[in-house]
Amino acid sequence: MRSLLAAFLTCAFSLPVLAAPVSFDGSWKTQKFSLFSSNTYGFNGNSVSVASDGSVSLAYRQLDTSFWDATSARWSWRVDEGVPATDLRNKGGDDRNLALYFVFLPQSEAESLRGASVRRLLTNNSARVLVYVWGGAHNRGAVLSSPYLGNRGRTIVLRGSGTGSESENVDLARDYANAFGGSAALVGIALSGDSDDTNSRIRASISGLQVN
Repeated sequence: MRSLLAAFLTCAFSLPVLAAPVSFDGSWKTQKFSLFSSNTYGFNGNSVSVASDGSVSLAYRQLDTSFWDATSARWSWRVDEGVPATDLRNKGGDDRNLALYFVFLPQSEAESLRGASVRRLLTNNSARVLVYVWGGAHNRGAVLSSPYLGNRGRTIVLRGSGTGSESENVDLARDYANAFGGSAALVGIALSGDSDDTNSRIRASISGLQVN
């Protein structure tokens, strides 16, 4: 009996952790930065389309506690029309085709801030944000300080400016530790397209977002 139990436990703990899909559904809320400028998002379950015409805005969704221990993420994204190459370190001149924001809080504060708006989270001193970007005049893998979040955020360039279709697989735990040290709870995800500084146009999409 002991040998059977030992074999079961060995098997159970060696099984891979299954990735959990993050649906692009009605739980996403849009945060405008201007009364007269906003992107258009088309949420369709497994995917979201992003249309940006000289505009910028953010779409955000809170994650429930089952996602708080996530250590990695993967997704596919496509850019059919995009913005010119920009310097992502420059506030007010950092247009990019697409960005995915992974928002973290210390476990001790995650519960008390459940349901908080994305604006409140992004201005919270305890929040930390990894921003994975398609765009900019930087090499793949460049890690940049955020011109808006300061030491609380890092921009990680996955693709420079341009068009096409790509798949990504990122190590959230490693990138968080390298950027900020330690670990924290993944409490939310945001996405954006940004074309207002260059008065250009974005037609893009993200699909198959999963975290584990």
